[in-house]
Amino acid sequence: MSETDRILNARKRLLLKAEQAFGVEAVTWSDTTGGAGSASGADDSTSSLPLPRGPRKQAKPKAEPPRPKPVVDLFGNSVTATKADATPPDDPLPGEPLPVEERVKQLTVLDQTHVTGCTKCVLHETRTQTVFGEGAPDARLMFIGEGPGQNEDETGRPFVGRAGQLLDKMIDAMGLSRESVFIANVVKCRPPNNRQPTADETAACTPYLLEQVQLVRPEVIVTLGLPASRYMLNSSLSMGKLRGRWHTWRGIQLMPTYHPAYVLRSYNEKTRRTVWGDLQMVMEALGLQLPSSS
Repeated sequence: MSETDRILNARKRLLLKAEQAFGVEAVTWSDTTGGAGSASGADDSTSSLPLPRGPRKQAKPKAEPPRPKPVVDLFGNSVTATKADATPPDDPLPGEPLPVEERVKQLTVLDQTHVTGCTKCVLHETRTQTVFGEGAPDARLMFIGEGPGQNEDETGRPFVGRAGQLLDKMIDAMGLSRESVFIANVVKCRPPNNRQPTADETAACTPYLLEQVQLVRPEVIVTLGLPASRYMLNSSLSMGKLRGRWHTWRGIQLMPTYHPAYVLRSYNEKTRRTVWGDLQMVMEALGLQLPSSS
């Protein structure tokens, strides 16, 4: 046996010991003469020799997914949440309607405990008082505007200025009364100079509005003006494209129409007929008697 063969056989014996010691898989190897060999001694160009394995890494235990926090309303009542706590606008409101007495109680608590002394945004610095909203706790129809004006800031009541007087006439023309509907605004404090509320101000205040809708549970919502309509529908469309057709918010039919203040600024037959047409669609949805002529 040549010296080269003795060296190769010695290498093979060492590799076999390594394989027995580590239980490793085989890999191809080449000898010093340029040929190929295997740990078992076969002269095969695809032969293999064992590659020692290192110590196995311990698998890290899988972390348990964080438990979702219980979702509660402003009163601490449990609320059923959807995936990621984000309810699509067309998902019905969770839970069952409360008895009227309980609605009155919780609306009062919402106003006196949460809204009246609210300081969540800068609007509280310039307000005279908050404007919670008013009306029947079990109203079938709810009007939602943008925010209080000067008259509302002074009185603490929604829609009591010239625009409010026109809204009263609109409600009366529908065969309803102010006391039989519910009237609220997106924000509960007057923005300075009646400007539009900022995104931060709206985000801070709208949980109160959503709680009001949750408690009242109207059959139909009428949004008055573009800001309120865009907020409720999460839309950037113009009022001309939003109004005059039905939308759905959390299972509630929603009809956008022009704000009474806009009607006063554009007090012509076309504008009045447009708004009256929107309201007649609402009357039909509520099963109210339509007038024989406009």
